[in-house]
Amino acid sequence: MSDRHFRIDRSAATEEFGLACQRLIPWPGGDAEPPVGAMACFLEPGGDSDPDCHNQDEVMIILSGSGSVTLDGRPEPPFRTGDVVVLPRNREHVVHNTGDAELSWVSLYWPLREPAVRTENEEVAA
Repeated sequence: MSDRHFRIDRSAATEEFGLACQRLIPWPGGDAEPPVGAMACFLEPGGDSDPDCHNQDEVMIILSGSGSVTLDGRPEPPFRTGDVVVLPRNREHVVHNTGDAELSWVSLYWPLREPAVRTENEEVAA
């Protein structure tokens, strides 16, 4: 793999969030830290991701398959190949593969690093 040319490839993914994820941005060998992050995600038929909640906006670009998302415990409309799904920050989400084939998508999220959360009495690093 060169520093500036690589492929989305399930075999390069590792287990994260209850599914297989391949980190795309930042990429190995990149010079500066980018303002966004990206990863390719792969979810087995009938599978569900682990619940996730973060102080970052996220957009899912569906590459293959079909599924749905639960936001804060509420089902959202189903999606399929070619759809774009917006996950607002600070909302718990679970991705469900409702099809009979692997579900794959690219998630873009920003900012790259989750901002610290300030409470009334203290600052907590995210």
